[in-house]
Amino acid sequence: MQIDTRWATANPAVIRRHAAELVALVPDVIVAHGAPTVGPLLQATRSVPVVFPVVADPVAAGYVDNLARPGGNASGFMAYEYSLGGKWLELLKQIAPSVTRVAVFRDPDISSGTGQFGAIQTAAPSLRVEVNPVNVRDGGEIERAVTNFGRSPNGGLIVPGSAAAQRHRELIVTLAARHKLPTLYFDRTFVAAGGLISYGSNQIDQYRRAAGYVDRILRGEKPADLPVQAPTKYELVINLVTAKTLGLEVPPSLLARADEVIE
Repeated sequence: MQIDTRWATANPAVIRRHAAELVALVPDVIVAHGAPTVGPLLQATRSVPVVFPVVADPVAAGYVDNLARPGGNASGFMAYEYSLGGKWLELLKQIAPSVTRVAVFRDPDISSGTGQFGAIQTAAPSLRVEVNPVNVRDGGEIERAVTNFGRSPNGGLIVPGSAAAQRHRELIVTLAARHKLPTLYFDRTFVAAGGLISYGSNQIDQYRRAAGYVDRILRGEKPADLPVQAPTKYELVINLVTAKTLGLEVPPSLLARADEVIE
């Protein structure tokens, strides 16, 4: 077996070039992480099978016809369902009860951004929280938005999944600490970098499941016939050092549910 690898970086032009290079190799299957890589690949080929371990909303993005019968040359696994947005807001209120204003990071360049914000907005009235979207296209925009938001009290942040958020991970964690904003993230890498709390799918498990789809495709099955699946494993990660810095006392019930606690 021969495996060719390209690191996508954060440059759309480089991603498109890498997509063209991989398609030109005429591989039996391509594994691609996230919308920024899947999109360019499907523009480059509609015949080479593509398996995605993580994509937020493949139907809205146009990668598949529907979840049960993808219909094209791509299939794989969703990052999460939109209903998770309400859980994010609930967890943020549990760890920081004083929060009454929440800024939700949104990448306007991906279709899932609107859906993620809508789910959080739906849950807001019952938790007595005001939510507002914050665009995350570049570092300067993020810094200005968080700085302005942090000037008023009782604020918190939610960072849903996007390539832009991952690209600016250190900046976001730094700004949240600087302005003392309790922040919930979609992935544990933010908490490992000093963020407060995360809740999201276990991406290692997603890749294991994607490997199963690669195996089935190599044995002759078609992506069109492999249903897109939702995550089966989620993980809650809490950084107690950050909680202490923010003056927060983590409820014992929340600690007991955590899959990982950073001390």
